[in-house]
Amino acid sequence: MEKIHYILCLSFGLFMAINPSLAQDETSADSTGLPGDNFSLKGALALFEKASSPEDFEKSLNTENNRVNNLDLNGDGEIDYIKVIDNYEKDAHAFVLQVAVNENENQDIAVIELEKTGDKSAMVQIIGDKDIYGEEVIIEPDNGSSDAAYVDQNSYMAAHGPNAALQYQGAPLFVNVWIWPMVRFVFAPAYVVYRSPWGWRHYPYWWKPWRPMGWRSFYGFRPRYRTPFVVVTTRRVNRAHMIYVPVRRHSVYVSGRYAAPLNHYRVSRTKTVITGRGGTIKKTTVQGRNGRVKTVKRRRY
Repeated sequence: MEKIHYILCLSFGLFMAINPSLAQDETSADSTGLPGDNFSLKGALALFEKASSPEDFEKSLNTENNRVNNLDLNGDGEIDYIKVIDNYEKDAHAFVLQVAVNENENQDIAVIELEKTGDKSAMVQIIGDKDIYGEEVIIEPDNGSSDAAYVDQNSYMAAHGPNAALQYQGAPLFVNVWIWPMVRFVFAPAYVVYRSPWGWRHYPYWWKPWRPMGWRSFYGFRPRYRTPFVVVTTRRVNRAHMIYVPVRRHSVYVSGRYAAPLNHYRVSRTKTVITGRGGTIKKTTVQGRNGRVKTVKRRRY
């Protein structure tokens, strides 16, 4: 019996050695217990890139097969409907992604901040809400985007476009997203500012809520949205952010429900930001649910 057990252990060890990526997947990601684990910021930005209008974007966010939304903030066993609300002023937009938690409260999940920087240039970032992710998480297009060109933020002059040899340099450069259909749509002269007409227990006819899946199952869909977006620490879209700050919505119910994991996340972890060829990696030390302290790398946004 011991011999059989030894052979099985040896075979498993050899299998994991041959397939190190599988071993990494099992140990490199752990749930924070926060609602942000169940919403893909990169996925939302990818849907924003492909959408033809804010209404189309809202529909794609609430489509089950896109696997971007797995939120159930009020714990009723059904996926929450995400509203899109555009706050607009001159050449800046703040698209709020928001959930009606109950009949009296709304909770922001994230905001997509968009600014026009020239006749044919614009920049965009998505920022995850600190009450959903434990801290503000900023994501923007990376140089892997095939539908954008680089722009010098200081002069707003287009560079030579995507170049594999051109690495992410920080604040001076940003990806020009003017070619995205949504961007052209909202900066068109005839655009009417979109504010979702839906709310608590008032949803479009085509939407039927589904049951949320387990966190680890949902996490398995993240790689489809991993590129071409990157986590950054620099806020670029300042005018749009100033539009958003006064209208941010915060739910007392959500804060109370997630108070323990939120406090645990903020108090018990240290964070190191590492920038490499694959983009920014957050290396975080956390105390897991089993009480053990471990270091994990998170690419879950």
